[in-house]
Amino acid sequence: MSISGAGCAAWQLRNLEGTRSVMKPSQGHLMPSRNNPERSARVWFRLIRLEARMQAAIGERLRLIGVSIPQCDVLTTLSEEEGVSQQELAKRLYVTKGNISSLLDRLEGAGLVERRPAASDRRQHSIHLTEAGRATAMKALAVQHRWVASTLGRMSEADLKALETQLITLRDIVREAQEPQEAGAAPA
Repeated sequence: MSISGAGCAAWQLRNLEGTRSVMKPSQGHLMPSRNNPERSARVWFRLIRLEARMQAAIGERLRLIGVSIPQCDVLTTLSEEEGVSQQELAKRLYVTKGNISSLLDRLEGAGLVERRPAASDRRQHSIHLTEAGRATAMKALAVQHRWVASTLGRMSEADLKALETQLITLRDIVREAQEPQEAGAAPA
């Protein structure tokens, strides 16, 4: 998480004036009124803090098996589909080509992945797990499953369903907000 995440959220929470929340429909979603920035900022801050705690908890557990979260992401993604290019892997993981290159260098050095010349173009490489990489990916998935069972697994089915619904709604709102605005259009 960047400094601009939690630090920025904490600053905003200290500096916003609270007003009453009003829910209104907007493009198929119920969205909080812009008249209540305090509640929105508080919820955003809680999401950022929760994500940081979850990342830290998983990171500690993954370190016990010798991998970082980004390395785990690469290994588990490859466990779903091997033979993808570095570019495709970077796209799937939402990282830069430079970042995936250094991750793969470390994983290759540890004997967990290998680069093979692509059949269609010898100048490109397809990325594959080694046996050790496959075993490490399975251990990493088990670590994640145990942690999820000990946390989210403690919630009722109804609470999980409600949380999932709200997260999907928020995901859609965030995706919509990422779309470029037309010239002169008011921001969403």
